[in-house]
Amino acid sequence: MMVDERIIRFLKRHHVLNLATVSDEGVPYCAACFYAYDAERNHLIFTSDDTTRHAREMEAHPEVACAITLETRIVGKVQGAQICGRAERGDEEDKACYIKRFPYAAVAPLTIWAIEPSFIKLTDNTLGFGKKLVWNSQK
Repeated sequence: MMVDERIIRFLKRHHVLNLATVSDEGVPYCAACFYAYDAERNHLIFTSDDTTRHAREMEAHPEVACAITLETRIVGKVQGAQICGRAERGDEEDKACYIKRFPYAAVAPLTIWAIEPSFIKLTDNTLGFGKKLVWNSQK
């Protein structure tokens, strides 16, 4: 099933996701990460050093969640995506996409990660109060 174009536009327009991981003991953790979105592959691509807590937790438990939000006080403009998926090491195509979005990253040593979503829910009040668009890879 194709991702709704309105969800794709939202994901492309933003650049920070809040990543949720879990430890071996079941303790949750959040980290904010700059991301690029590859619509063709449906990948959310970000970088994280292997020494970070969230990278270690993704390595052990690749099922993650993340949220991307538009910060606003205007109720009619509220937008936000909640995403569940699997995080894995990114490949060269993912790296190229990330560097295209953030060219300054080309000079840094990068450990690229990609989340392949299995579920995306976009709440978009610009389409009507409480309007939700849902994409699920299982359907």
